[in-house]
Amino acid sequence: MGIYREIGPEEYHDLEARILYEDNHLLVFNKRTGEIVQGDKTGDEPLSETLKAYIAQRDGKPGQVFMGVPHRLDRPVSGVTVFAKTSKALERLNEMLRKGEIHKTYWALTGQRPLKDEDVLTDFLSRNEQQNKSYVTPHGKEARLKYRLIQTTDRYFLLEVELYTGRHHQIRCQLAHMGCPIKGDLKYGAKRSNPDGGISLLARHIRFIHPVKKTEVDVTAPVPESWKGIQG
Repeated sequence: MGIYREIGPEEYHDLEARILYEDNHLLVFNKRTGEIVQGDKTGDEPLSETLKAYIAQRDGKPGQVFMGVPHRLDRPVSGVTVFAKTSKALERLNEMLRKGEIHKTYWALTGQRPLKDEDVLTDFLSRNEQQNKSYVTPHGKEARLKYRLIQTTDRYFLLEVELYTGRHHQIRCQLAHMGCPIKGDLKYGAKRSNPDGGISLLARHIRFIHPVKKTEVDVTAPVPESWKGIQG
């Protein structure tokens, strides 16, 4: 397959099953905990490269496959991830993100019940590059989100979160600051890790107007099997 590695049958079918939406311009994928969206200092293969190899093999494209990354999910987070299959789509998606025209909803499991079942949080966040961590400080960048308690289990509370801003580790930092660290998120105060090393934060839903076709794209990720007791 030329410049791309061969995708084995098991991996091929797994990737195929995790495509939530695809057309000539976009690919919306269900990212798992631990996967990286774009290359980083670890040198691990990112999903952008894995999906290039998959498409080259599936569609018989031995040459270059375009796979742009308009937005990223942190490595320990799972759920809806959007890739651009054309440079036109990537440019327009980047502009839509800047204008707040892409609407994303997250689900977060926490071991503590929030004081209010629904609220808008406004904090100011500063990022520590060395620690790869954000802190609530008096003079950081404004961070706003809305959360709503939507389900409880014997041990956990499920919050639906809508972001109004897009700061580094915003949901993780703001929920921890109000006393509700996300399950498994040791960096932000969770008491124990998850077995898979990830955190219980899911990019659950995304909705936007297609950057080229101008139709609505509305995609929901399934609830991970490890989220016992949570109904999708």
